[in-house]
Amino acid sequence: MKVFLDDQFLLNSQTAEKLYHEFAKDLPIIDYHCHLSPKEIYENKSFQNITEAWLYGDHYKWRVMRANGIPETHITGDASDKEKFLAWAKTVPMTIGNPLYHWTHLELRRYFDVEELLNEENAELIWQKVNEKLQGDGFGARDFIVKSNVETVVTTDDPIDSLLYHQKLRDEGFSVQVLPGFRPDKALDITNDFFVEYVRQLAKASATPIQSYQDFLKALNIRVDFFHEQGCLISDHAINEVAFEETTEEEVEVIFDKRFSGHPLTEEETIKFKTHTLIFLGKAYCERGWVMQLHINALRNNNTKMFEQLGPDTGYDAMNDQDIAKPLCRLLDQLEREDALTKTILYSLNPRDNVVISTLAGSFQDGKTPGKIQHGTAWWFNDTKQGMTEQMMALSSIGLISRFIGMLTDSRSFLSYTRHEYFRRLLCDIIGDWVEKGEAPYDLSLLGGMVKRISYENAKQYFQFERAGQSMHRSKTT
Repeated sequence: MKVFLDDQFLLNSQTAEKLYHEFAKDLPIIDYHCHLSPKEIYENKSFQNITEAWLYGDHYKWRVMRANGIPETHITGDASDKEKFLAWAKTVPMTIGNPLYHWTHLELRRYFDVEELLNEENAELIWQKVNEKLQGDGFGARDFIVKSNVETVVTTDDPIDSLLYHQKLRDEGFSVQVLPGFRPDKALDITNDFFVEYVRQLAKASATPIQSYQDFLKALNIRVDFFHEQGCLISDHAINEVAFEETTEEEVEVIFDKRFSGHPLTEEETIKFKTHTLIFLGKAYCERGWVMQLHINALRNNNTKMFEQLGPDTGYDAMNDQDIAKPLCRLLDQLEREDALTKTILYSLNPRDNVVISTLAGSFQDGKTPGKIQHGTAWWFNDTKQGMTEQMMALSSIGLISRFIGMLTDSRSFLSYTRHEYFRRLLCDIIGDWVEKGEAPYDLSLLGGMVKRISYENAKQYFQFERAGQSMHRSKTT
């Protein structure tokens, strides 16, 4: 019987142990997609207690607390932070089998030296022990990033964002590179009630009047330029349902005017607007050498009553099961035909799509750029042992896992970097299992190099974040 969370956690062979401890464990982290606040990083936000650091905004935990019968008052409501922590401590023993049980105890051990297993009985003592540490030096937002050996962080930012805190961090010379990520979801969501007001905000941010669809595209391009000048090299899109319709700019101009006239749009018109705008943006990304990320097949805000009460990103989302192969292929093919298919990462929230994505990625590699089209890492509901394993097995079976750019946190928490450890352990266990079964040679030089590439080096080569400094330097001298 193995000991829970010992040095060999998730490593089920001697080969796996060697690969993890000798090649993966101490590598830096490139967190190329997260939802951390650049303001909180700049201010080195301190946390009053473990609830603030751990439970605020963490809808992973909120979902299982609800499933455990915890009332909303003790999740997002007006209960005290201590009461919320005690409610989480009551829930933790129930999460065995869920990665939250692993993550909870990895975070307690790695950041706070708490070896005990959290439960109702010891919750008071752990509350006191962790909070005492949080009040001391070295436990601010930046400190957690540095302690986690993070080299680069890419946040998720709206086109209208000023990027003030990215600039402040850069000017101050923070040791970790913090770069913006361009996320124009609101600009594509033409049927949403806030769209007209958002276009007004976009006009203000871009300092250009928007009276037509052409003006709208011009404003978006201005913001892409601004983000590029601030070191942005990544875009990101939440494509909950992939759809594609052939159209022209003239046709979309009419659709845009119709929306501003207050008339409802048909589903076909909505798809045409999104298709043309996304292709326009894809071209803009390609011109600047950006990476484009597409997050696909989420079914969001499913509980209307709770959405109206709490808003989005509060734990009421699920996997979508839309068929993605044909529309996604048409989108990628249209960009390819126009010589505008940039490096692209494809994620699906539905693991059913793993093989679809791996085969589609293989259809658009260019024979020049290693791993140009990536099957992105297991995401959100797939941040599990099973989910990560299935994604890597699909990729290795159909593509080149050796060119995989590895893990990201996709998190709002400064304590989530243990997910990279979790991923690296699983990666080494998969490769170690191949060796044990005679499916891969026992060659530590070969396999260790593979582990290092997937854990760190591939992402460093793929994104080339050193270019961020070059683009910012050019913007200052022009």
